[in-house]
Amino acid sequence: MADENGDGLRSVSGLPEELGIDEDLARSEQRASVRVESRRYDKPVTVIEGLDPSSVNLAELASELKRALAVGGTVEDGRIELQGTHADRAPELLRERGFEVE
Repeated sequence: MADENGDGLRSVSGLPEELGIDEDLARSEQRASVRVESRRYDKPVTVIEGLDPSSVNLAELASELKRALAVGGTVEDGRIELQGTHADRAPELLRERGFEVE
């Protein structure tokens, strides 16, 4: 998404970099899926997939979600895993951050 032409315009939006719209466009073009899996001892884990790690800082997003939900979690294999059942609240939080959710 860098300035490929040397004219001060971004390659995705064609708009000046100072507007910061490329990150918003990258987020809105991605579709996240949220589901709940059972793990060892029937512990529920909310899994968020479908986000491109090259355009979204998954560790930072996971940190924001963990803080908002007051849970633990991790980023593993390009997906965010949150402890507990959050299939109702996680999509809402992702939409607030500009992502499309299936």
